Amino acid sequence: MNSLPPAGQPASLVMAADATAAPVVGHSAGLWGFALLLLVGLNLRPFLTSVGPVLNTLQADTGMGHGMAAILTTLPFVMMGLLALAGAALAQRFGEQRTLLCALLLLALGCGARLLADSATSLILTAILAGTGVATVQALMPGVCKRWFAGRIALAMGLYSAALVGGGALGALVSPALVTLTADWRPGLAIWALPALLAWGLWLWRAPESSAAADPASEAVSVRACFGRRRAWLLALYFGLANSGYASLVAWLPSFYVDQGVDAQSAGSLLAWMALFQAAAALLMPLSVRGSLDRRVGLYVVMLLQLLGFAGFALAPQVAPLLWVALAGFGLGGCFSLCLIVSLDHLPGARAAGALAAFVQGIGFLITAVGPWLVGALRDGGGDFTDAWWLHGAIAFGMLLVSVRFNPAGYGRSMTRLGA
Repeated sequence: MNSLPPAGQPASLVMAADATAAPVVGHSAGLWGFALLLLVGLNLRPFLTSVGPVLNTLQADTGMGHGMAAILTTLPFVMMGLLALAGAALAQRFGEQRTLLCALLLLALGCGARLLADSATSLILTAILAGTGVATVQALMPGVCKRWFAGRIALAMGLYSAALVGGGALGALVSPALVTLTADWRPGLAIWALPALLAWGLWLWRAPESSAAADPASEAVSVRACFGRRRAWLLALYFGLANSGYASLVAWLPSFYVDQGVDAQSAGSLLAWMALFQAAAALLMPLSVRGSLDRRVGLYVVMLLQLLGFAGFALAPQVAPLLWVALAGFGLGGCFSLCLIVSLDHLPGARAAGALAAFVQGIGFLITAVGPWLVGALRDGGGDFTDAWWLHGAIAFGMLLVSVRFNPAGYGRSMTRLGA
């Protein structure tokens, strides 16, 4: 079994270039590399966030229950988890570029097929197709970012994460508008096949060439090696729990506010409002901590903001909904990008760090996927949202306390098989 590079190497010293060095882009990534990061990132969330604002209409048309509706959001996160664990192996076997191109086509196919969907089963199948594509892309992009922009990893991951959650905002805004225009939910969901095809074409045309020689730790790395690292498990659990609120809000925030008496269009706009703050935080939080290898202050801030947002939903949802959504969105957006950066910080080589990030996302998204299902099961059982919001608030507080463990001085030691 392939293993990660020796953990005794001081990964923190390698990452010091993040704050001081010029970009190390062995493949001349340049502006086209940034353009690809942005376009690919924009495609990874609309297929999820476009569902929530039209969920009531979709349920009325298909007869889908709350539990089945939650699966439309939960299942893609499960796919993100399972495929993240296999993404690196697929890239090693078939080639990184070929794997990414196939994944983008699957995403386009999954979205486009929603134009023909007429039942809960067909919608679930489209979620599987699109989720498979997104999962594979997400498994590989952190490693791609570290290789293309080795000296500017915080900037690259910030832009990628901001585009990812910004795409979520587009999904929440554009899809309900199209549904209103066409009086049919199908075109509003299927439209996202077009930007996926655009990303496929741009990647085929202008993607920087991959070369193992540019990576000082270029030997093949198996994600399986991470299963024996306690720190890898801590990072994965942290990622999954800290981001679990996002999945629940994407699935249920519009429905929650419809139950509060808000019209469907305005409720969908709240999801877009949240995604805008996520995008801002995904970019700004990595930049705010790029001068230091210690990212913990940023983690403290984003987890506290999440706690405040969920407490607002539970205690006074109608008093200041824009504020609660903004707080939760900023906390979740910053958390996503910082979690990935902290994972990449732990190991110096792009392939090794990419394998660790794939493991973190794989286990993490499986944990995240439980959130929407629990909320849906609670509603089908006659409960309401308040307990769910308090649960996510408690998780945010717990992760705030766990954040103290991510001291960069101990990254090398923590990645040994018997490390912390």
